[in-house]
Amino acid sequence: MKLSNLRMIQNDSLTRAAATVGFEDGDQPDKEIFIETEKAFASDMCPNPHAFAVGCIIPALYFGERRLALDEAICPRLKEGLETVMALMQHWTSGKFQPLTIDAPVSETARYEGENRHAGIFLSGGMDSLAALRLIMDNYAPAHPGRPKDALLVHGFDIGGVVERGAKYHVFERARTAMAPVAAAAGLTLVPVYTNIRHLCDNRDLWLNQFFGAVLAAAVHAFAPRINLAWLASSYDIPHLHPCGSHPLLDPEYGSTDLQIRHRDVGLSRMEKLKIVAGWEVAFQNFRVCLANVPDKLNCGRCEKCVRTMLELEALGLLDKTRAFEEDAVDPAWLDAFSITIRVRNPFYEELIEPLKARGRGDLAAKIEEKLKASPGDIAYR
Repeated sequence: MKLSNLRMIQNDSLTRAAATVGFEDGDQPDKEIFIETEKAFASDMCPNPHAFAVGCIIPALYFGERRLALDEAICPRLKEGLETVMALMQHWTSGKFQPLTIDAPVSETARYEGENRHAGIFLSGGMDSLAALRLIMDNYAPAHPGRPKDALLVHGFDIGGVVERGAKYHVFERARTAMAPVAAAAGLTLVPVYTNIRHLCDNRDLWLNQFFGAVLAAAVHAFAPRINLAWLASSYDIPHLHPCGSHPLLDPEYGSTDLQIRHRDVGLSRMEKLKIVAGWEVAFQNFRVCLANVPDKLNCGRCEKCVRTMLELEALGLLDKTRAFEEDAVDPAWLDAFSITIRVRNPFYEELIEPLKARGRGDLAAKIEEKLKASPGDIAYR
């Protein structure tokens, strides 16, 4: 795989960092990938080779490319990190993904330095990122360099990431509207980011099991003139770690000398995070956990992630306290629409059984037990 023609493109409203991806060992056509933002942030963005190296490493492994080549120099720390990423991918895929050669010069100094750079956080609107932000606000003084000043909301991730589902910019704008008061309450600048890197390989299993953390890291590298530390919230806690596109062994390796990436809160369970968000009113009224991206609701209330979150809130006696869902109670029949044991979901549901019984929702507890028994071998990753 050859990355070339790194460049900036500007129009009346957007600024784009772009590169051409040429596949050398397969029949994939050349593609242009990009990371872009609004013109207001144009001076804080660049065609950073780190962004494109990070964004392309997983698709290059997937398609069996023998090298990842750039003419631009990359940080030796990042190069070492990508070598670790490849070793981890080789292990996770039982040898299917073979390490490739990174054919690029290494830089002799840090690419970006300066006093005006600061920390940022990825803010999807889900429980993980909202809990991470709340804890940072509680634990980092306003003047501390680790406290973020920017919140990055990424289009091309869950919204607009799947080609066949369309860009759904209206859904992204709705998510942006919901996150605006949260960012304001935290004193953050909400930075919209748009990317098509996921479209290099629109394979769901690759995305979930290996790829999505790399796309987030790629996006923030394009803002290296502005951001020197990026906080990325954990997806799973320590007892339930498994091969995943975002992982504490993976995400930090996408960093460089001039941009640190921190995977945080891996010691917290899902329920602990939810309690943190529930104690923050502006976040609790505006969270977005839904991946269905329906036209008329922030959260559809019927997909697996919505129903699971509603069950968690039901178990805590909090479901009727948020307007993020239209319903104030969960119907057991809603669980019949999906498996609850995909992607290591089992522990999330198992911990709800006793609290739901204690809340007088034995019907929900029974449904969970029934579904767990029906598909005990349906695990996340093989």
